[in-house]
Amino acid sequence: MKKLLTAILTLALVLAVLGGCGKKSETMTLYTWEGMFPPEVLEGFTKETGIQINYTNFDTDENMLARLEAAKGGDYDVVIADDYIIETVIAEGLAQKLDTGKLQNWGNINPVFQGQFFDPANEYTVPYGSGVQTIVYNPKTVSKEIRGYADLWDESLKDNVAVIGNYRVVNGMALKVMGESYNTEDPAVIAQAGKKLLELAPNIRLIKNDNLQDDLLSGEVGAAVMYTSQVTLAMLQDPELRVVYPTEGVGFGIMGTFIPSAAPNGDAAHKFIDYVLRPEISAQCFEYMGYYCTNKAAEGHINEAYRSFLTLPESVTGGEMIQTVSAEAEEAHNKAWTEFRSACG
Repeated sequence: MKKLLTAILTLALVLAVLGGCGKKSETMTLYTWEGMFPPEVLEGFTKETGIQINYTNFDTDENMLARLEAAKGGDYDVVIADDYIIETVIAEGLAQKLDTGKLQNWGNINPVFQGQFFDPANEYTVPYGSGVQTIVYNPKTVSKEIRGYADLWDESLKDNVAVIGNYRVVNGMALKVMGESYNTEDPAVIAQAGKKLLELAPNIRLIKNDNLQDDLLSGEVGAAVMYTSQVTLAMLQDPELRVVYPTEGVGFGIMGTFIPSAAPNGDAAHKFIDYVLRPEISAQCFEYMGYYCTNKAAEGHINEAYRSFLTLPESVTGGEMIQTVSAEAEEAHNKAWTEFRSACG
């Protein structure tokens, strides 16, 4: 009897093991830059849904597009990339329209970041963080109250301003002071902005992309136009610094989430997007990334230490995004930028 019982138990165990070997766990492939999600958010999604996340990375938007083109819209389930490249993705038919009926948290999105040039009808994308063009200055070392880009031209700021090395952002400052669009196609207007920048050159101490917040914190400069992530780092170390949303109008870029046209697991992709749209989950992500919150319902969940510089003030209800311009306009931008850098020394 014992031998029979042992045989039955052994057979049951073997069948269980064989059955388990044939069962595959559900997987979803997330494709974006490194460091875009706190590990606990990804782990929490898997724990709640049982869906494993294969987190793969690209280094540039262009490389992402090339791989998505090679896969003919397949291989990946959720992609997060920059606005300008998403316009191309959609134009090439490599993104599928979202089923908003599967996104219970769709209404949490801040409408300021919707209806933009790359997805005007909000059919394909969900915004996941924004870089907003702001000015940060130290009121202890800068006597003038800075309210907009035009104030950076003030003589009191001679040799005391730093800007990032992004020519469209810096050229754009001059265009906005002139009341023009970032995306003007008129070479003559861009040339005029270049002349305006030459008047700013005496005030420029630094033009650099990396760790510009350190130069503001050390006192090397009193005011700076920085990337959003740098603004976050600066404000965390010195909350007395002031963040300025330029009176000429806010400019911003958006990272968008989309589902490729031939995604292997579109259902899991929708579940993940809806999960990230939850207010408390979004708040965790924005605190981790240091980019502006694009989820209106998440703002109250962001730690007070971060909230003032990760959320837009109520007074900011719109803005303009930097878009691709014609080759002729690009040539004018490059000429203006080269002359400006040379004048800055």
